[in-house]
Amino acid sequence: MSTTVEQADGGAPSAHDPAKPFRPPNMALATIGIALAMFMQVLDITIANVSLPTISGNLGASANQAVWVITSFAVSNAIALPLTGFLTRRFGERRLFIWATFAFAIASLLCGLATSMGMLVAARALQGFVAGPMYPVAQALMISIYPPAKRGQAIALLAMVTVVAPIAGPILGGWITDNYSWEWIFFINVPIGIFVSFVVARQLRGRPERLDKPRMDYVGLATLVVGVGALQILLDLGNDEDWFNSTKIVVLAIVAVIALAVFFIWELTDSDPIVDLRLFRHRNFATGTIALVLAYAAFFAVALIIPLWLQRNLGYTPIWAGLATAPIGVLPVLLTPFVGKYATRFDLRIVASLAFIAMAATSFARAGFNLDVDFERVAMVQLWMGLGVALFFMPVLTILLSDLEPHEIASGSGVATFFRTLGGSFAASLTTWAWNQRTVIHHAQLTEHIPAADPVIRQTVEALGQGDPGSGPGQVLQRGALALDHMIFQQAAQIGFNEIFHLLGILFIGVIAFVWLARPPFAAKMGGGAASGH
Repeated sequence: MSTTVEQADGGAPSAHDPAKPFRPPNMALATIGIALAMFMQVLDITIANVSLPTISGNLGASANQAVWVITSFAVSNAIALPLTGFLTRRFGERRLFIWATFAFAIASLLCGLATSMGMLVAARALQGFVAGPMYPVAQALMISIYPPAKRGQAIALLAMVTVVAPIAGPILGGWITDNYSWEWIFFINVPIGIFVSFVVARQLRGRPERLDKPRMDYVGLATLVVGVGALQILLDLGNDEDWFNSTKIVVLAIVAVIALAVFFIWELTDSDPIVDLRLFRHRNFATGTIALVLAYAAFFAVALIIPLWLQRNLGYTPIWAGLATAPIGVLPVLLTPFVGKYATRFDLRIVASLAFIAMAATSFARAGFNLDVDFERVAMVQLWMGLGVALFFMPVLTILLSDLEPHEIASGSGVATFFRTLGGSFAASLTTWAWNQRTVIHHAQLTEHIPAADPVIRQTVEALGQGDPGSGPGQVLQRGALALDHMIFQQAAQIGFNEIFHLLGILFIGVIAFVWLARPPFAAKMGGGAASGH
C-alpha cells in the first residue's frame, strides 16, 4: 500500500494554505515558461525531418540509418507518455516538469555534439523519453494555476502550441540546416530549456504536491517497453519493409501483440498499476479520448500527405511545400484567445462538432484537387482547415479531462496523449501505404485503357519522345513511352490522393458521434474545482 504525503518544494512541508488555490507570483511569466517548454518539445518532433539527408551525409550513414533519428525519439517518447501518472505520483508534477525540461536541454546538447549516427540515435532516444511527461504535466500545471473560469484559455494556449510547432518545425529546420549547420537544430534548445527550468522552478515554488510512494510494477513496465517499442518500430518501418511480407515485421507484430495483451490484462488487475487504465471508467475521459485519437489521426494524415503530394506530384520544393501548408496555423494563432475565453459559454460538444465539420469540408475540397491546382487554392484550403483546428483541441481536451479527479489529470493527460501519439503513428503508416496501393491499382486500370497498337496513342508517344535530333525511332519511342507512363502514374497518384481525402472527410464526420456521447457539464467539472493538485 502506498503512503500519501503532501509536500511542496524540495520535499519540505508546504507553507501554502491548502484551502486556497495556488497562484504563481507572476502568472504571465509562469505561463510563458510552460508554453515555451511545450513549443520546444513539440517542435523537436518534426524539426529534424528535413535535415535527415544532411545529417546522414555528415555522419557517414545511409538514409535507412538516418530514419532511426526519428524512430528512436518516437519509440522512447511513446514508452514514457503512459508512465506520466506513475512519475508524478513519485516525484510530483512541478519537480518532474522542471527536471524533464532540463534533461531535454542536456539531451539536445548531446544530439548536437554527436559524432556518429549511433551517438545521435542514443541521444535522440534519451531526448524522446524525457520529453514524454512534459506535455501531460504542462496541462496539469496550467489547469492548477489558473482559476476555473480561465482554464479553457490555458488549455487553448497549449493546444495552439501543439498545432503551430509541428508546422514550424520543418521550415525552421530547413532554414537552420541551409544557413548554419544541422547541429544547431538541437543546440537552440539548450538555452531555452535552461531558461524555462529556472523560470518554472521560481514561479511554482511552494506549489503543493500530492506525492505517493508507489511500488515499482516491473511486469507492467517490462511489457509496456517491449510492446510499445515493438509496435512503434513496426509502424515506422512497415512501409519500407513491405509490411507482413517481411519476417522482421511479422516478428515485431507477434512480440507487440503478446506483450501488449499481457500489459493490458496485468494493468487492469494489478492493485497498484504503473499505468492507470482504470481512468477509462470515467465516461467523458473514455469518449473524449476516442474522439481525440480518431480526429488527431485524421489530422496527422492530412499534415503528412499534403507536403508529400506537393513535392512528388506538383514538383514543389520543400520550402514552397512548407509555405503552402503553413496557413493552417494562422487561424489557430488568431482565434485561440477567443476560443479559450468564450467557448466554455457554449456546449463544447457543439464547438467540437463545428471543428470536425470544418475539417471534413476541407478534406472533401481536397478530394476535388487535380494536378493543375494552383498554390493559392492549396493555401486557402489549408487556411480554412485552420478554423477546424482552432476549434478542435481545446473543447475535446476539456471534455476528456472534465470528469477526472485533480490528482488524475497528469496521468489522464499522459494516457490520452499516448493513445493520440499512437493514433498518429498508425495514421502515418496506413495513409502512405494506402496511397501507394491505390496508386498502383489505378495505374494498372488506366494502362488497360491505352492500347499500344492504337495509331493515336503511337503518335502521342512519338511526340512525347521528341527532343534529341540524333535519336533513332527506337529511342524516341522508348523516351515517349517512359514519359507517358510517368503521366499515367501522376494521374493514378492523384486519384489515390482524392480517394484518401474523401475517406478522411467521412472519418471527421464520424468522430462527431463520439463527442456527443460525453455528458456535460465540462469546464465547470474540470479539475473538480481544485487548483492545487490535491
